[in-house]
Amino acid sequence: MFTGIVTDVGTVASAEQRADLRLRIACGYDLSTIDLGASIACSGVCLTIVDKGEDWFAVDVSTETLSRTAPDLWKESARLNLERSLRVGDELGGHFVTGHVDCIGDVVEVNPQGGSTRIVLSVPPDYAPLLAGKGSVALDGVSLTVNHVGDTNDGTMRFSVNLIPHTGSCTTLGDIEVGRQLNVEVDILARYIDRMLAARAH
Repeated sequence: MFTGIVTDVGTVASAEQRADLRLRIACGYDLSTIDLGASIACSGVCLTIVDKGEDWFAVDVSTETLSRTAPDLWKESARLNLERSLRVGDELGGHFVTGHVDCIGDVVEVNPQGGSTRIVLSVPPDYAPLLAGKGSVALDGVSLTVNHVGDTNDGTMRFSVNLIPHTGSCTTLGDIEVGRQLNVEVDILARYIDRMLAARAH
């Protein structure tokens, strides 16, 4: 479990195709405090540490994960938002994030708004019931507040978030552009409520 508060930005130092894709990720963490088998959220994807060194750790990315996440994340030189797993007693600064991506969102608008940046994403219509204004969403592992939700004529659903300068400077979202794809994880509470309502309808 995570909170969506990014604590480091790592860089993919190497990507090697084995049975799964083995990534070696350079980071600023003190790896002596992180055990093999521990979980780290990498741009919103919960991955298991399978090897480590003084300033890097390695993870295996399965074919299933590759098929369900933004493709540009898993290549050499890609920058990843990192968050260590939540420990009992830690401050919950964002919201509960599982590291299980629901869908890929396409950035369709990026506009300055005061000192912040307004980002509009397009997602499949199935996710419309799971996103609500003033609710929470994780984008590439970053906890953000949904500003507005609306349907479009092309059958997709769009929602917007505001990115403050601090968040932009501490994550990979600071250089965001139209056309970029982001990992989207809806609030876990919305998932359960949607499932319960679907079950009652049958």
